[in-house]
Amino acid sequence: MNAFELLKKDHKKVSDLFKQLEETTERAVKTREELFGKLKEELDIHARIEETIFYPAIKEAEETHEITLEAIEEHNVVKQLLSELDSLPVSDETWTAKLTVLKENVEHHVEEEEGEMFKGARDVLSAEQVEELGARMEAAKQKSAASGG
Repeated sequence: MNAFELLKKDHKKVSDLFKQLEETTERAVKTREELFGKLKEELDIHARIEETIFYPAIKEAEETHEITLEAIEEHNVVKQLLSELDSLPVSDETWTAKLTVLKENVEHHVEEEEGEMFKGARDVLSAEQVEELGARMEAAKQKSAASGG
């Protein structure tokens, strides 16, 4: 699987988890906790493979340097929000508001990544590099899943 397809597939999975979470209420504690656990794991693994494999491959190129630096900062914001959500009970009224802010941040990040960043990355990476990065990210994801995140 090439790098762009793999990342888009992850983005879709995260988007679906957000939709499922939005349909829950404060009373659906167990469902919320399970869905949030899955969402957090997906975002953690996704951020890790981007930061350790994908971003380093495109960061030094002039076309993708700025957008990559911005993406890393966006990851920091997402990680902070995940940490805050993780420390709050899912039944807390601020939990839902914070989840909405997380979703908006992730959607903005995905939009920029799939637009500007992927366009630039296609200019600086060969087809072979895109496939090789995809294979490395897939292997890293499987290793993370096997070790529990």
